[in-house]
Amino acid sequence: MSLLFQQLLTAKQNTMANLENKKSLISIMDVSSLLNCYLDSCKRHEVCPNSAVLSWFSEAKVQKSSQEKCKIVVSLNRLKNNDIPPLIDVFLALDLSDIDSVDVLDHGSTCVLNEEHILSLMNATKLKLRVIDLSSTSLKKDFLRDLWHVGLPCRILKLRSNNIQKLNMVGRFMQLHTLNLDFCTSLTSLQKDCFSCMPNLMCLSMCETRVANLWTTTEVLSELPSLLELRFQNCFCCKDTGPCNLSSREKGSLNVINTCSYSAGETTIGFLSLRESFMVPEVHRKTDNSSKVDERKFSGYLQDRSDGSPSPLHNLHVSLKPQIEVQYESKNVSGTSNKDIWHHPSPICFEKHYRAYMVASLPRLAVLDNLPITKKEKETSKTIVSEFYEYLPYKHNRKKNVVNILQKRETGTSGVHYGNSSKLKQTYCYGKSQCFFSRSLSAARFGSSMWPSLHPVSSFSHIYKEENKWLRPRQFEYHPSNSSLMAFGTLDGEIVVVNHETGNLVGYNSSIGMINSVLGLCWLKKYPSKLVAGLDNGCLKLFDVNHMPAKLGDISCGSSAVHFEDFEQLTSVHVNSTDDQFLASGYSKGVALYDISTGKQLQVFTNMHREPINVAKFAHHSPCMFATSSFDKDVKMWDLREKPENPCYTASSSRGNVMVCFSPDDLYLLVSAIDNEVKQLLAVDGRLHTNFNITSTGSAHNYTRSYYMNGRDYIISGSCDEHAVRICCAQTGRRLRDVYIEGTESGKSIFVQSLRGDPFRPFNFSVLTSTMRPTAKQEIIKVNLLTSSHGADESSCDQGIYPYCGLEG
Repeated sequence: MSLLFQQLLTAKQNTMANLENKKSLISIMDVSSLLNCYLDSCKRHEVCPNSAVLSWFSEAKVQKSSQEKCKIVVSLNRLKNNDIPPLIDVFLALDLSDIDSVDVLDHGSTCVLNEEHILSLMNATKLKLRVIDLSSTSLKKDFLRDLWHVGLPCRILKLRSNNIQKLNMVGRFMQLHTLNLDFCTSLTSLQKDCFSCMPNLMCLSMCETRVANLWTTTEVLSELPSLLELRFQNCFCCKDTGPCNLSSREKGSLNVINTCSYSAGETTIGFLSLRESFMVPEVHRKTDNSSKVDERKFSGYLQDRSDGSPSPLHNLHVSLKPQIEVQYESKNVSGTSNKDIWHHPSPICFEKHYRAYMVASLPRLAVLDNLPITKKEKETSKTIVSEFYEYLPYKHNRKKNVVNILQKRETGTSGVHYGNSSKLKQTYCYGKSQCFFSRSLSAARFGSSMWPSLHPVSSFSHIYKEENKWLRPRQFEYHPSNSSLMAFGTLDGEIVVVNHETGNLVGYNSSIGMINSVLGLCWLKKYPSKLVAGLDNGCLKLFDVNHMPAKLGDISCGSSAVHFEDFEQLTSVHVNSTDDQFLASGYSKGVALYDISTGKQLQVFTNMHREPINVAKFAHHSPCMFATSSFDKDVKMWDLREKPENPCYTASSSRGNVMVCFSPDDLYLLVSAIDNEVKQLLAVDGRLHTNFNITSTGSAHNYTRSYYMNGRDYIISGSCDEHAVRICCAQTGRRLRDVYIEGTESGKSIFVQSLRGDPFRPFNFSVLTSTMRPTAKQEIIKVNLLTSSHGADESSCDQGIYPYCGLEG
């Protein structure tokens, strides 16, 4: 023991001696010594000393003599590539000098510097590095990739680049406390662990980025233990993330409201008019002849902007409404108008109850969008979120372990706790029922996969046909009884049947003669190998998959298909529950009824609506009942037994109707009108049951489609001008989550053309995507909300397929 003690004592003495030696070195390496090192290094590199660098050292000398903080400010615009290697040599010794800090700034260099040299210079500075401001530099992807993966010891980092699309900062940023990514106009999402190596980050700013996903964004930000200040839009007078001086001086003026009050053509939040809040203040306005921004291009305009000009978002029409959910008194202490407050919002700010969701999800946050968060606001935000959002499916209020649920299912216990602190209020199923356990499993898996897996339905979307043409899906339908089959029709008139589980081709029918798009598809239920297809030229055919070749590109004459009388300008077809009749509708005010067995057109019902009928749908269980939706804003229920002259009832929307469909049990109608007006009606009389209150964009061309998922428990809704799929509880209307669809081509805007819920797998659906480019690929993308694209929850039940017991009541 005495020997060990002696060894420890010797080690301690050596350590103390090293510290004393280091202190003596520090006292030697003053600013003059650093300057001499720089001059010697210039000689070695055969470079003339840069006058700007010499002035930096001179300024540091003055600071030291005045007993001020001694810092060196490196202005990259004053350097050339040859100047950097000598500086690197000097900065490697900074840790042993009396320099307190180094800032690296760029104010628009006329010389294109080698980015590897810049990165080496910053890394050489080590722990003395304080501020890096590259917001005026055009940064390349390779530089950003190296920066993300290596990291830096700086405290403040400001970047601005159109090459940042997904934030994936996996390097070490242990000292970083402020990160500013304002005007990174290609940044769309935050990767799961992008902030894992910056435990001290306190201030984050992402104004006028394209970050839009409220759910994944808050999930990522919740992993930051020190985050206090955050903004996605800024107060006009504030240049950093801190609370606005105006708001801090006027205590008590900040109030929280529960929801937005909508009036015709304008949204008002307390005294704050959103029409005004995005107008340029008169005192700052230049000659402004700008016209209204096209709202349809809102989701893609940022991607196309490459300059540093101010955002046109503050001149947007009122139809684009940032959800601020806070208000000031009508007059503040400085007399400034309320319209001067918020600018440069990211798309996430336009989500309803955005602020309340952020405040409730990030309890440590103190300032959001330059507005301080009060204790009262935190309490109110929790109430708002619980009213309008579901934390987990089926009203589960805490995450549960899949293995525990499976064990309880085997032992026959429900696992519902009735203690004061952990009581689960369930309205769906209780006890030992299979329904309860399957839904609990879904809720558990859903909660562990914030980033759902997305992949094309098959490899056919990526395989060339003859003449180098892509398969371009235009319509698709799951098979009603075979969980592995899906049919899709193409823009070129082809019918394709695939096994979407394995990717194998089951049947293919090529287009014959004139190429027309397939707009209508419907499987038969009693004859599961058959489906009806309708083309936009009015052609109607009945196909049998058993008689279709199973090879892509094979020429098929279609002789095995049954032909029906044409229905001009066709847009949809639908077969009744007994497979003996089907409806065809199109750009007309009536529908046609066909007999499937004979191929004859039985009757044409005219003037059913005042405008064209978009969709006609039979009920799932009654062969005589069907509903129609029209651009005339009406949805009507019809009964074939009454010879459809007068509807059973009429229900109206405020905009033109795009879709209507029955719930699987026929108790409800799901109605989708233009621009996210989605409602659920009672099928018996058309009364409103649920209004889903999805934010509108203001576009008259934002065609919305909605379908049921998990039986009738949830609905999925998407629109052709947006790339998000909204998932809402069908009974309460509360939002569960939004899923943002990303295409295989990086940087391309993807939009939701159509979508369908998987009838066999809970929380699975598929989306038909499109782009603005007419030559771009069309894809059907499968989305599984129960498995993660990041591989973080692949422990058990990897496919996320659980037995689903159907519907209640």
